[in-house]
Amino acid sequence: VGSGAEITDHPMGSGPFRFVSAQQDKEVTIERNDHYWGQKSKIKTVRFMVVPDTTTRALELRKGSADIAINALTPDMVLTLQRESNLQTLRAPGTVLGYLAFHIRDSILKDARIRQALAYAIDRRPILEYLWRDFARPANSILPPESWAYNGDVPHYEHNPERARELLRQAGYPEVNGVRFHLTMKTSTEESTRLMAAVFQQQLREVGIVLDIRTYEFATFFSDVTHGEFQLYSLRWIGGNEDPDIFEYVFHSEKFAPNGANRSYYSNPRVDALIDQARSELDQNTRKQLYAEIQRILAEELPYIDLWYQDNVLIHSKRVQGLTLNPSGNYDFLKTAELVHNR
Repeated sequence: VGSGAEITDHPMGSGPFRFVSAQQDKEVTIERNDHYWGQKSKIKTVRFMVVPDTTTRALELRKGSADIAINALTPDMVLTLQRESNLQTLRAPGTVLGYLAFHIRDSILKDARIRQALAYAIDRRPILEYLWRDFARPANSILPPESWAYNGDVPHYEHNPERARELLRQAGYPEVNGVRFHLTMKTSTEESTRLMAAVFQQQLREVGIVLDIRTYEFATFFSDVTHGEFQLYSLRWIGGNEDPDIFEYVFHSEKFAPNGANRSYYSNPRVDALIDQARSELDQNTRKQLYAEIQRILAEELPYIDLWYQDNVLIHSKRVQGLTLNPSGNYDFLKTAELVHNR
């Protein structure tokens, strides 16, 4: 028996809030669930406003027509709003992963030496400092360090243009008039992604790679990504990368899109076997060792370049207190939030 549209129009759950209403592309309203089995929320009603433009979001906070924004502003906007006397900022390390993905079936990118060369050619430091304003930390795995299965003892790719050039020569791509080959990176129109791609373009040019950037509205961009119509692209994992089961979803050969998120068409029978074994193993220490080996292999073969984990940044009006952040940057803080009225 199908639920039809009922689950969308009248979703039900057992959490601290209950659904009230939704207007597409405008707002969602929830209210306190007075029958919740745990500690009741101190806030009766929460309204989520859909505000696509980041500048407008900042202005809504500044003038007091919005109370909270989490991971919804550019770093420069956060730094500006920190000077506002009516606002407060919470910041903590997060698990949202920014990554650069390759199409493994591409005639150039199928060679792991090329992918390693790209990793050596990219310098994350200026991007972290100037683009992210140090609101992010370098990543070396799809899993965050907070995960029980995280393995940091994997090959790292510190900025080394000479090593990149050496690998490119070994792969059979000498420089001809300063150019070895062209690659195309597809991006969305999001400002931070376009700026990041422009930095990559400059850095790769230093080792003889011409990076052409193609920018699309997000729906078109994501459609191309899920249909394998790309050479390189960059996206983020939000929340889904906290559990090691993501390795099956992203890197198992049975999970090529659209059956999963293996959009790079990465295939390694050894990795498939390790993933299958880890998912059926009951002993967590054994599972940890299996996932550690998976991470070592992926760091060598590089279907992804794991770029950075973004900090969680929450800006809120001072009338809202009792807020805390967790690594995933979700909305659990609403359970402890309360309104403090000025006297």
